Amino acid sequence: MSDLKLLEREMIGRRRDLHAHPEFGFEEKRTSAFVAEKLREFGLEVAEGVGGTGVVGALRRGTGNRAIALRADMDALRIPEQGSLEYRSQNPGVIGHDGHTTMLLGAAKLLAQDGGFDGTVRFIFQPAEEWGKGALAMLDDRLMERFPFEEIYGLHNMPGLPIGHFETRPGPIMSAEDNFEIVLKGVGGHAARPHAGNEVLVAACALVTNLQTIVSRRLSPADIGVVSVTELVTDGTRNALPGLARILGDARSFRPEVSAEIEKQMRLIAEGTALAHNVSAAVSYTREFVPLVNDERLVEHAFSAARSVFDAGHIRVAREPMTGSEDFARFLAHVPGCFVFLGNGNSAPLHNPNYDFNDAGLIHGVEFHAAVVRQRLPLI
Repeated sequence: MSDLKLLEREMIGRRRDLHAHPEFGFEEKRTSAFVAEKLREFGLEVAEGVGGTGVVGALRRGTGNRAIALRADMDALRIPEQGSLEYRSQNPGVIGHDGHTTMLLGAAKLLAQDGGFDGTVRFIFQPAEEWGKGALAMLDDRLMERFPFEEIYGLHNMPGLPIGHFETRPGPIMSAEDNFEIVLKGVGGHAARPHAGNEVLVAACALVTNLQTIVSRRLSPADIGVVSVTELVTDGTRNALPGLARILGDARSFRPEVSAEIEKQMRLIAEGTALAHNVSAAVSYTREFVPLVNDERLVEHAFSAARSVFDAGHIRVAREPMTGSEDFARFLAHVPGCFVFLGNGNSAPLHNPNYDFNDAGLIHGVEFHAAVVRQRLPLI
């Protein structure tokens, strides 16, 4: 049997190396090469360049003809890292998914050494999760035909949830993400003579406020929706009123009908607000992530696997879905799957410039991955 303490020390070293060398989506060349090298070292069959920079490892044991998949994301965020870690990012402006990649590598080594299952495990190391393109790229590269599997599992660390805690839920667990851009055009001019043109900044401010009525007044209270304006950019300067303004943001929902209603109401509000201010409005609305809906049967299997890893009192059903998004959902259009959250303690929030994965959570992810495999591909 594997020495878990030794494996944990190895993983901490790997995780910190990956943390120091993050790469943005579809740029994960060093990361992919690192992953492929380790998988081959563990004795797996390896395919590189799947969907651009994705890596797929295969581990077979016994004579079983069933296959399941485990997936981790590899890409980084365009966020300048703060703090003074010894292993802080050496790629300015980028921090990455080092914990997830490391946990799946650890599971590959553990299962390669100890076995305990009958069938095939696909280890999917995916690029470009953060902007919702990596899963689609791997699927477009015939992932399912080249490396078939019957079900898929993924996980995400969760700051604020204590180390050693586990949660998931059947049905919707993460939301869709839509992106929007609204461009207002008018006639800019001198800040001292607003009456001489049709400046857009007041219209843009009104529109930002009016968009908040979509969820509060135009959606059913029974539906979950979020509309967030994240940027307001103009071509003005301190003493010049702008003639162009761009309003950017995103919307979250769990049903296609709600997404469609948000877009419809956004277009109506933008048109009406622009008309009231004698400017024009053009709305661009795109759907980047689909809702992540867990398979109810596989959720039960995930809970069963978790009970062999976590204390019973540390396992719970998530009370409600979260409005973050994950392109793991794209795989679920092809096979059933389950996505879970593992506690990462009191670290900084996700997508925070001070965030660093808590190494104490690594071994829990490895053991959960392995437990799922052994439950779903049991020895005869």
